[in-house]
Amino acid sequence: MLLDFEQPIAALEGKLQEMKKLAAESQVDVSEAVKALEDKIKSLKKETYANLTRWQRVQLSRHPERPYTLDYIEGITNHFIELHGDRNVSDDKAMVGGFGEVDGHTIMFIGQQKGRNTKQRQLRNFGMANPEGYRKALRLMKMAEKFNKPIVTFIDTPGAYPGLEAEERGQGEAIARNLKEMFMLKVPVICIIIGEGASGGALGIAIGDRVHMLENTWYSVISPESCSSILWRSWNYKEQAAEALKLTATDMQKNGLIDGIIKEPLGGAHTETEKMIRTVKKHILKTLAELNNIPTEERIMQRIEKFSSMGVIQQG
Repeated sequence: MLLDFEQPIAALEGKLQEMKKLAAESQVDVSEAVKALEDKIKSLKKETYANLTRWQRVQLSRHPERPYTLDYIEGITNHFIELHGDRNVSDDKAMVGGFGEVDGHTIMFIGQQKGRNTKQRQLRNFGMANPEGYRKALRLMKMAEKFNKPIVTFIDTPGAYPGLEAEERGQGEAIARNLKEMFMLKVPVICIIIGEGASGGALGIAIGDRVHMLENTWYSVISPESCSSILWRSWNYKEQAAEALKLTATDMQKNGLIDGIIKEPLGGAHTETEKMIRTVKKHILKTLAELNNIPTEERIMQRIEKFSSMGVIQQG
């Protein structure tokens, strides 16, 4: 799948393949021309991805080939046991979690899971969790706390499921309870936005000691399309909405809302999935080592103070 701004790069890459094929068939030495074209492609890629608009980063965050939560978990862990159900209603397939072993460390992994094809997307409800999904997440967090195991959450959702039945079962209460309980967890909590981070659906598993975003992800109270439909009564202004929302990783770090940005391979996480997974694994182990050196009570107070200090108050 090619995005609009990737078309010029794809055109040059097509020419490069044709040139290599022609050289192989005719046995003509075109190594200098190939090298020049490769350098041009590399330069164009660097320029393109260094100057992406906010909307273009939103598009990259939704790329269907990006690694999802289970891709990271399976790539990071040596052994993973998925746990199911909220012990009340059902097992929400949009929210996954369980214990994983990572280089001798046992970690509770929790995150939203999207689907690769139509059938999977229906099963996973497009990564939009119901109340039972957030209650399952909280149950697993409490289990991790009981056994003194750190928690890592992966955020990738267009929002909590907004259906009538979700509201009837207490969507708002489930998310609010998660926020309250996550502030007080005694174990280290690391939150990583790996794709979309929309509204309370993202925040419901994103209260942690360290909150990081991958380079081409977004985190906001509302999606650009929804913001556009509210303000302009049309989705046609989503690019302007994205600019106004300031929802990229760079914006979030500048405003003090996250703790850091995890660099992606040139072209996005989907271009070198294994490299991206190794980078996230290294980041998790490094961050856990830092958090384990902080006393429990001090770590909880730092977590509370971090989120309490967010925002700006203007006295009238």
